[in-house]
Amino acid sequence: MRILVVEDEHKIAQALKRGLEQERFAVDLAFDGEDGLASAQAEEYDLLVLDRMLPGKDGVTICQELRKLGNHTPILMLTAKDHVRDRVQGLDAGADDYLIKPFSFEELLARMRALLRRPHETVHTVLQVADLTLDTANYTVVRAGTPITLSSKEFALLEYLMRNQGRVLSKETIMAHVWDFDADILPNTVEVYIGYLRNKIDKPFKGHTLIHTRRGFGYTLGV
Repeated sequence: MRILVVEDEHKIAQALKRGLEQERFAVDLAFDGEDGLASAQAEEYDLLVLDRMLPGKDGVTICQELRKLGNHTPILMLTAKDHVRDRVQGLDAGADDYLIKPFSFEELLARMRALLRRPHETVHTVLQVADLTLDTANYTVVRAGTPITLSSKEFALLEYLMRNQGRVLSKETIMAHVWDFDADILPNTVEVYIGYLRNKIDKPFKGHTLIHTRRGFGYTLGV
């Protein structure tokens, strides 16, 4: 696994490099925001460890720019700022996890491994299938340039289908991921909500039908 560490404090950066290399990671270093952004764009990394406070471009700006460019590499942000609003800002900018300084190396490794286990598809904030897009940060859905209004449960169902596009999902699987354990649902609840979605994202639009039924198996979303 290849890691980019962007940290302006050289002692911390070198210590992280030594520790991570002992754990069999390949590690590159950058010591300011400009070099960090350039390196992240120029090379393909499995994960970025990114300090929030950097000379040049700060970590939040780097996150925002990488995500706008379509770079979905997992990002673990390091910071001395421990206010909730600071963590929220970093996560909303595109970071996948947040670690407050000072931290233990063992916790850093654990968080890195957790991020590296995630499928790449799950780190996207804007999902797209054909001409349908769903923004998980702003809770908006658009098809063919037309905004679509969904209830919170319809949105959750569509997000799950889009994150698993091309996969056939059984009713039981959908219920387990879209409804919580205590939800009072009936056997046909999934069918009802699939119908709601079809009425909003398929029927009003010409062209490809996106939601498909695989009789006896479940539902799939794709072209």
